[in-house]
Amino acid sequence: MVSNALQATDPHDLGARLQHARRARGVTQAQAAEHLGVARTTITAIEKGQRRIKASELMSLAGLYGRSVNELLRNEEPDPSFGVQLRSAFIADSEAERWLADKIDDFERLAEDYRELEQLRQAPMPQRYPPPYDLGGGPPEHEAELVADAERNRLGVGDGPLINLRSTLENDVGIRVFYMDLPSKVAAMFAYTLKLGGCVAVNRNHPAEKRRLSAAHEYGHFLTRRHQAEVAILGRYQRVPEQERFADAFSRAFLMPQSGLRRRFSRIQSSREKGITPADLCRLAHVYFVSVEAMTLRLEELSLLPSGTWERLSGKGFRVREAQSLLGLPQQPTEDNLLPRRYMYLATEAYESGQLSEGQFARFLRVDRLESRRIAEALATELSVDDDGELSAVQLELGGSVSDVNRRRGGE
Repeated sequence: MVSNALQATDPHDLGARLQHARRARGVTQAQAAEHLGVARTTITAIEKGQRRIKASELMSLAGLYGRSVNELLRNEEPDPSFGVQLRSAFIADSEAERWLADKIDDFERLAEDYRELEQLRQAPMPQRYPPPYDLGGGPPEHEAELVADAERNRLGVGDGPLINLRSTLENDVGIRVFYMDLPSKVAAMFAYTLKLGGCVAVNRNHPAEKRRLSAAHEYGHFLTRRHQAEVAILGRYQRVPEQERFADAFSRAFLMPQSGLRRRFSRIQSSREKGITPADLCRLAHVYFVSVEAMTLRLEELSLLPSGTWERLSGKGFRVREAQSLLGLPQQPTEDNLLPRRYMYLATEAYESGQLSEGQFARFLRVDRLESRRIAEALATELSVDDDGELSAVQLELGGSVSDVNRRRGGE
């Protein structure tokens, strides 16, 4: 089967993909040659398309480069700008390079696999991208408020809490969002190419509230600097650049819009004779699905609380989790799957229709075959349309948006 696919593949295209995979893995031509037991000039000839690679050699190099044979046989050129841009976003720190080199490769492959599934199912990602926002040159925090308000208006989400951020970014904007196991100091990564569109990887090991702020932070970069890749490393800057100040402020303004927050705060304040309590802060943070620290600092930023309120609270040993438990606040629905739901639906459809073998299906889902069968059974029951022909939840994931559904239903 591999031999037949090799015969149908242009050796120049395959050579370019092999070279890209080798470089992305940090393997030299000499190391690849030693792995195969051939001369380095043979690797050079293969990568230039001057010598056809054997099936056994391809399978051996696929293992060395951490790629599947199917990936290397794809009938399209690799998109080298993705990995290159992300590597250019590193700080000048060899330790950071060691942390992230493999993770960037994984990130790129996830995005490419997503696009391949869309091509198989003829369901391209709807990209509802605004033109990049042109910042007016004012203080980054002020510009962030303006962009956050404009973007919420564009998306039609009003000024209330935005709980399902990942779904909104994917279905209403068209950004691929993955939750990856990243080093603890890395909050998120962002990259954009014409072929793959906007792609975000968030550290799934961080608390859910932190993940949301990180995703919104990268969205701020996408809205203003989408052609410049970003690796958000905690504690990276001694003096924070203006573009990072903007992204940080945007994430707060987007998740905690000031008009709606002011109204809620005013209602709480009017019912309290002695002012806002820590319990009130916990409840307010829960409504917006952010940390109590982020909420308190946002209220300070809007001059609704005195500056230094959070510092004083934490200095007195305020235990947030204990307070939340005592208040009986239910956990917000959290979802930390590596893959977006839409990706999983596409893979399941491709598997159910015979476009993917069981082994390929498991590879796309990054699980073993037993787990892939369980996932297929669970998701297959959801792949349906309701009796009235309305967009189901699955169809939303595969291409519709919340606003599309509202238009069909007469703007409910």
